[in-house]
Amino acid sequence: MRVWTPHQPTRMKRDAAHMPPKANMRDDDVAASITENNETRAPLRRRKAHIRESNEAHLLACAEAVFAERGLDGASTAMIAERAGLPKANVHYYFPTKLALYRRVLEDLFEDWHKAADTFECSDDPVEAIGGYVRAKMELSRRRPLGSKVWASEIIHGAEHMEDILKGRVKPWLDSRVKVIDEWIARGLLAPVNAQTLMYMIWATTQHYADFDAQIRALKGKRALTQKAFDATTEEVVQLVIRACGAVSPSQHEDGSDPSR
Repeated sequence: MRVWTPHQPTRMKRDAAHMPPKANMRDDDVAASITENNETRAPLRRRKAHIRESNEAHLLACAEAVFAERGLDGASTAMIAERAGLPKANVHYYFPTKLALYRRVLEDLFEDWHKAADTFECSDDPVEAIGGYVRAKMELSRRRPLGSKVWASEIIHGAEHMEDILKGRVKPWLDSRVKVIDEWIARGLLAPVNAQTLMYMIWATTQHYADFDAQIRALKGKRALTQKAFDATTEEVVQLVIRACGAVSPSQHEDGSDPSR
């Protein structure tokens, strides 16, 4: 088996929670040569890049699962390689150290959470924007519970390995959302709440369904929420958050609705 060549990081496309324990991963050059006859119209560079992206996504998903189960100290690149079904040396061609791989998992999860808040830019209606954000965060808790556990564990242990991420990326991102929320408050579209407190409440509520899923299953007496039950729960959470912050649409505000009720 040839050793893969390193390349620029790409975002994860598959969820660690749904990845199989092992998978056959193809060498970039060999796989590209196999498909060359069938895809002669596609540039070779594009095919190889797609293969590399798929390989890296698989490694990140397997790493996410191992870090969630073992933590950073308890995990090893050998465990991740075994989960991925490839020699440990190949892992290091993509990620030179275990810490580099760990940080990529954290950064990738943040990017998903970052995208979830795009609703703040897409709508000037706080009911739509906040509701959409809560729905997106709930869906990520359902789809990437292991990633959320990795993040929560790192924070609980002092955020030693991601303090720069919190200060350099999360804080500016949060500040931009706080500014939007404060503007809604000034326009009378939200009750006079502390914007950071509101965001923390949304994070705590939505990520609870990932970080404490075992507790939820035990208390409900079920193995897991069905998709229908999770969708219903999501809408309940949305309505609770909307009522808690007193959000109203601009049209409602013009009609004289009181956002504090």
